[in-house]
Amino acid sequence: MDSGGQRAAGKTDGRLDRIDRRILRALQADGRLTNAQLAEAVGLSPSPCWQRTRRLESEGFIKGYTAELDQARLGAAETVILEVALEHHDDAALEAFGRAMVEIPEVLEVYLTTGEYDYFVKVAVNGTAGYEEFLRTKLYRVPGIRHSRSSFTLRCLKRSSAPVPD
Repeated sequence: MDSGGQRAAGKTDGRLDRIDRRILRALQADGRLTNAQLAEAVGLSPSPCWQRTRRLESEGFIKGYTAELDQARLGAAETVILEVALEHHDDAALEAFGRAMVEIPEVLEVYLTTGEYDYFVKVAVNGTAGYEEFLRTKLYRVPGIRHSRSSFTLRCLKRSSAPVPD
């Protein structure tokens, strides 16, 4: 076992060693691990593991802990990828669109992008009828949209919140 205590207590230079990466991968796989379970999984004793985890949190490598919800059980089994082009590209238009997307519960993710479309939006809906309702009652009421294009996803092959470097 690697004690890891000295590094956890004193070294905060923003670099990750192999134990830090093990901790991140283990927590990414199961954020509900107890400190004792995490310590065993990464080969540390509990105290140094706790110190390292707290350091990873304080340095921003771990931004928080969430529960992964079942989209289908919540009545929105389909995911739609939506590309949106705006009429104008000034700061006010970009800011207004971003604020509008944050307020819509069905919107899971929003990215400002380069290329033909200005935004990439991931939306959870209940089938084609749910998507039509989303378009009519929410998206089309957002001012400044020039054009949009959508695709229903068939299956998610991989989902990860962030890559942990080797």
